[in-house]
Amino acid sequence: MKLTPLYDRVVIKPAPPEEVTKGGIIIPDTAKEKPQQGEVVAVGKGKLTEDGKLIPLQVKVGDQVLFGKYAGTEVTIDGEEYLIMRESDIYAIINTNGQS
Repeated sequence: MKLTPLYDRVVIKPAPPEEVTKGGIIIPDTAKEKPQQGEVVAVGKGKLTEDGKLIPLQVKVGDQVLFGKYAGTEVTIDGEEYLIMRESDIYAIINTNGQS
């Protein structure tokens, strides 16, 4: 990918919407909800404070994260859809390796 976010922004590849409910009902395209989780694929250098100090981001490339339903700006690059958002729009990192 040829996209580098600036400052405290991150680029997220959203998870695909669910095709089938837990009960086995197939969801039509028109009723699918926007995913609220995805994988971080690029991060900026961090947030600048008023006195010029750089605060590094807590998320890193490869993290699975949860974010707000309407967070971020949708962009399409090389036919793939991504979201660009500030780190503060991310609610949590999903712990996938069992460590805390």
